[in-house]
Amino acid sequence: MKSVEQHIADILAVVGDPRQVELDLLQAHGTVLAEPVASPVSLPGFDNSSMDGYAVCAADLAAASDDDPVVLPVADDIPAGSTAPAGIRPGLCARIMTGAPLPEGADAVVPVEWTDGGTGRAAFRRPVEKGNAIRRAGGDVAAGTVVLRPGVRIGAGEMGVLAAVGRRTVPVHPRPRVVVLSTGEELVEPGRPLGPGQIWESNSYMVAAAARDAGCEVHRHGFVGDDPDRLLEVLEGLLERADLIVTTGGVSMGARDVVKELLTREGAAEFAQVAMQPGKPQGVGRIGGVPVVTLPGNPVSAFVSFQVLVRPALNRLRGLPPHPLRSVRALLTAPVSSPRGRRSYLRGVLGEGDGGAAVTPLGRQQSHQLTALAVADCLVVVPEDVAELPEGSPVEVLLLPGRA
Repeated sequence: MKSVEQHIADILAVVGDPRQVELDLLQAHGTVLAEPVASPVSLPGFDNSSMDGYAVCAADLAAASDDDPVVLPVADDIPAGSTAPAGIRPGLCARIMTGAPLPEGADAVVPVEWTDGGTGRAAFRRPVEKGNAIRRAGGDVAAGTVVLRPGVRIGAGEMGVLAAVGRRTVPVHPRPRVVVLSTGEELVEPGRPLGPGQIWESNSYMVAAAARDAGCEVHRHGFVGDDPDRLLEVLEGLLERADLIVTTGGVSMGARDVVKELLTREGAAEFAQVAMQPGKPQGVGRIGGVPVVTLPGNPVSAFVSFQVLVRPALNRLRGLPPHPLRSVRALLTAPVSSPRGRRSYLRGVLGEGDGGAAVTPLGRQQSHQLTALAVADCLVVVPEDVAELPEGSPVEVLLLPGRA
């Protein structure tokens, strides 16, 4: 059987490099920066006050105290946005607002709380050190400094930095466009009545949500039946809106495994048995130039396959390193077993034990038993060469996104 690492490498080879576009600032939220961004100006661009108060010459207040305050005439009012504040000289002060430019001649700002708040004359009850409450020009960023580097995910903080350095648009790797569809004649859209032998279709909803959790723009097509020509027609109609198509079902050894039949006929994909449980039957290829990853139809198999095999490729398409799920080490709270020769991914719940992190494997581990996924926050990894692990054994634990 094919190794997990080899199949991940094959998917990465098919998806290629991320796209790059220029987006408006708010549209770039959640995307990944594609080029370095430097500040064209120093930040702040001028010396300014960090609080409401009075701009003063610090030496004037050396002897100020509660019992003997220093009283100075107020020579000016300087609001934020003032373009040409008057300067002051020793023996004078100026009222100043937060963010307002420091007047020439001043070397400190006194918070209004240290004064009587006067408008014509102000009484100062304590001395002040030079530089107090002053934001110096370039104190945050000097002109020409790179403030954000490629590969940064643009969140709220990064958005503030981009706006602060005057960027209206920004070069980014956009969210990958992922199209999800399932196959099977037995499938029925949720909300509609079931007939004999039918089930409500859940895979495409689950995989679409997982792709959205991975930072993608997702189109859930739904499902198609077991007619290869109809599947080809649907796939060809989805090519223009997809950077990656993910299918579930129809990839095993059955007589009506439509995805495998179609893509093999078209010479567009390679199918293999991957040494993992759940999720052994897998496929990867292209159709019409668009990468296609085909996952098994059992719900848990589809979910685990997506998280383990597809997520690194989505990271690549986002412009990020193609890392797997984040992992930690933990001690088993119960024994587990696994088929030798296949790497098992068991649903579990991570917690704390006497010796640190502890993980509890859930019941209902078969590939069709979907409900345990609503409880699990991690996957317990049992290596290929291990058949059994006793309680207390250290294991690798993959953290499921948004759950741990």
